This record gives sequence, structure tokens and C-alpha cells, in this order.
Amino acid sequence: MTGPKGPFFTAPRPGTHAKTRQNQCKYELFQLAHKETLLPSTRSSSFSRRHVLTAGAAALAAPSLSWAQASYPTHPVTLTHGFGAGGNADVVARLVAQKLSESLKQPVVVDIKSGAGGVIASNAVAKAAPDGYNLVMLTGAHTVSAALKKKLPYDPVKDFSFISTVSAFPFVVAVRAEHPAKNLAELLEMAKKEPGRITFTSVGVGSTQHMVGELLGSTANVQLVHVPYRGGGAPVQAVIAGDVDILTDTLTVAAPHIKSGRLRALGITSAAEWPTMMGVPPVSSVLRGFEVRSWLGLAAPAKTPQAIIDRLSADVNTALRGADIQKTLFDSGSMSSRSTPAEFRRMVEREVKRWREVITKVNIPLQD
Repeated sequence: MTGPKGPFFTAPRPGTHAKTRQNQCKYELFQLAHKETLLPSTRSSSFSRRHVLTAGAAALAAPSLSWAQASYPTHPVTLTHGFGAGGNADVVARLVAQKLSESLKQPVVVDIKSGAGGVIASNAVAKAAPDGYNLVMLTGAHTVSAALKKKLPYDPVKDFSFISTVSAFPFVVAVRAEHPAKNLAELLEMAKKEPGRITFTSVGVGSTQHMVGELLGSTANVQLVHVPYRGGGAPVQAVIAGDVDILTDTLTVAAPHIKSGRLRALGITSAAEWPTMMGVPPVSSVLRGFEVRSWLGLAAPAKTPQAIIDRLSADVNTALRGADIQKTLFDSGSMSSRSTPAEFRRMVEREVKRWREVITKVNIPLQD
């Protein structure tokens, strides 16, 4: 991707198509508008005794840090994820694996262990040796499973060393083109007047899409009835056919049908308009403060040496600044989202708490 000069762009080539330049400008403006959201900062200008002690500890640890960075890795690294080949998690995992292979000077091999909403893959890595050779691409489903399952074979926070978030993306609220509700306010008013009549669909009970629909209803204080389908394209087709009112899904799934005119987007769950869906108002314009973004992020087993975690985090953050990876993510409906290990961990903790509150409020039964 080319565009204006700045941290994410180079100057446009002569003859670049006008529409391409327009999209590039949208992209840069979006990045600037979301700088605080996409790149959270935990820095403080204050200088305290704690900082002095931290600096001293870092100095003492410097020899071991240098040794670990110099000797790691000595053989291939495995990056596991829990979703199907060709899906969003797979595409991003392979992109990250390629970049890490280049920076680590060792192959990073993607291993798919699909099933149970990512639980199988997460469990495999949580139980693996904490030596830096076993990584996992976590998704927003990681926190939903933690909130919804009665018991997981691992602790969603304590059993992982978090490295960095990689990407973030919103959901779109859409209805069929012929639906009588012309905007989100009208749709919610219909749901308020006839409790239990307006339905929404997802790829299954406990999916992130399900949670988004439940959060939409609970925030608006209306009753939306969940009609789950078993993955694939079934939820979209059910909405297009008029069997279900609302689709709450990612842009990867919904955008082609919105652009073809079979679906009408009523709202986007990002804090502001999304660059590939300009003109679609954020849900927060109707429901103040409403924002949901799912995410992908890299983690390792707990007790992985901090020097290795810091090395991987730095490499991932460097890769995410590249124009090529940003363009690939942008084209897929997401944005790069860098973080420190500590920021990633805190985000997971917040998300688990948030989904537990939603599950409790709408009385979703916990799953075995």
C-alpha cells in the first residue's frame, strides 16, 4: 500500500488510481483517529524509587537477557491456532509466522488444532514446554470461552505468557435489504414494542457473534431472541432469506453481502466509522459507549523466560509497523493492533470480566 508520508506510508507512485489514493487517505486518517485505542500507552512521566529499582534490576539482568536473545532460537518454532484453514486466524497466523521466521532466522511452522472454539489449541500450548518454541494465536473467543465454560483445562490468564496483540476488528449489525427497519434506532424501537419478536443469529451458542448480539440487546434494554446456526455461511443466508432479523458478524463475513446489496448495514461496533465501511454509523451513535472489537494476539506458555517474551514482542511490534502486513490486515477488514505483554494481559482480564457480566445479565447457561 502506498500513501501519504508518515509512520505507515510512503509517497504515492505517479499514476496511482484515485480510488486507491482515497482509501489510503481513509486508512491514515483512521489510524490517527484511533491512535490511543489501537496503540494504548502505559507510560508515565513521573520518576520514582520504583523506577530506580526497576532500572537496577534490568541492569543486573542484562547479561542473561543478552545470552537468551543471542541463543534463541536454535531450531524451528511452532505457532498453533484453533480454527480452520483459510479463516481469519489462519491467514493472520501465517502472516505473523512469516515475519517471525525472517526476524528469528528460524522457520516458524503453523500448526492447526481446530475445535471447541480454540480451546484445544490453547490447552495444547498451555501444557507445552515454556521454552519459546511453542506459541499460540489467541482470538477473542479465548475470553468468551473463559466466561462461558464451567471449567477449562487451563487458566485463561495465569497459564499464558502474553506477547502482543496483532489485530483488532469490529462487528457489523446488519439486516436483509428489504427489512422494514431502516436504521438501528428503528430496529431497537421495534424490539422494544414487541419483546421477543426480533431475532438475531450467530455461528453458535457461546460464539463471539452470539455475545455481541446479547450485549446489543442488554445495552438497549430490549429482548432479542438468539437463533444459532452451525457455522459456515448459514447465519448470513438465514438473514438474507428473512428467517432471522439481525446478523452480528465480522466484516470478512458480512461485507461482500453488504456491497452486493443483499444486506443493509445498520451499525458498526467500533468507536468510530470503519474505513472499509464508511457511511455506516457506529452503534455508539445510538447506544452511548457501545464498543466491541474482537482481536488476535500471540501468546506462549506461562513461565516462558521474560527475555524471550520481550524479544518476540519486539519482533511482532516491528513487523506490525510494516506497510505490507498493515495492508493485508486492512484488506481483510481488520487493523494492526500492537501492545506490550502487560497491556495484552490486562486486556484479556478485562474481556473475561466483561463477558461474564453479559452472560450473567442475560442468563446464558454455562457450558460443560
